[in-house]
Amino acid sequence: MIQRHFVIAIAVLALAAVGLSIYAWRVRGRAVQVEPTSESRAVAPPFAGATEQVTLYVAYDDPGLLLPQAAVIPLPGGRQQRAEELLHALIDLYVSKASPHPLDPGADLRSVYLVDPGLAVIDVNSAFAEGHRSGILVEELTVVSIVETLATNVPGITRVKILVDGKERDTLAGHADLSRFYDVSGVNDLLSQMRSQ
Repeated sequence: MIQRHFVIAIAVLALAAVGLSIYAWRVRGRAVQVEPTSESRAVAPPFAGATEQVTLYVAYDDPGLLLPQAAVIPLPGGRQQRAEELLHALIDLYVSKASPHPLDPGADLRSVYLVDPGLAVIDVNSAFAEGHRSGILVEELTVVSIVETLATNVPGITRVKILVDGKERDTLAGHADLSRFYDVSGVNDLLSQMRSQ
């Protein structure tokens, strides 16, 4: 014959198992799958090299200007990695809350390809273009900022092409022409015109 306290212990364990099963079923029913939002950005491991002072050309929407700004960032020796770190620093500045030229929080650089000695192909993510504010000035400021920052800090770049998710796109947000190659000397002329106004 089974002792009475043993039967009670088995009954309590069985009730606990049933209770935990019901609890797990209810919790699982309430679980929400986390979807990536436009605010989630891929975080690359930081480059842990020697820091260097660089010049970022930062867009300021209110006066409609592009101004040089000194920054100290870690930079690798290779041209492609150097270009990527520079543009990551620029985009990080634009997605910050106190940005003078705000971009979508999910905007990011996918990669930079140095195709030949003078051509840099910049590949940004879709949030960069889809979340960009529409307008001739704000779009041109973004493009000129990217081209000038890259050309100033990576020697030998004479032309820049901008892709979105690895594909050509007609415009950034309806105005700035992304179907063409940007000539660095032409961007320098545009920058000079902006400063003289």
